[in-house]
Amino acid sequence: MSELSGERVRLDRWLWAARFFKTRALAAAAIAAGRVEVNGARAKRAKLVAAGDQLRVRRGPFEYRVVVRGVSERRGPPAQAAALFAEDAEGRRLRERLAEQLRVAPSLRYEGKGRPTKKDRREIERLRGD
Repeated sequence: MSELSGERVRLDRWLWAARFFKTRALAAAAIAAGRVEVNGARAKRAKLVAAGDQLRVRRGPFEYRVVVRGVSERRGPPAQAAALFAEDAEGRRLRERLAEQLRVAPSLRYEGKGRPTKKDRREIERLRGD
């Protein structure tokens, strides 16, 4: 991975290199949907980021608050990608607490045993009024 000192890199490329998203297309889609902010403002994918910029990235129910420490145009191993940013301690604590709440919360699942039986279908039709 070639780190560029004092350089700037496109936001979508940096998010991909820092392993927030698996592809640049997914990073661009998240940016277009407004899930990425640079220095408190919504950004476009061609926005240039440099060391010291503050990013807020929302992936699913989780939010990452990071400060850019380095830039790279290439995607490298996870250890090198982790060196590209520093995560805010408060943001990490909130994210871990949310993950714990989601893990403990009861999940909504279908408890049936597959397709409805003929008796079940007749009951459904009766309730619908068919």
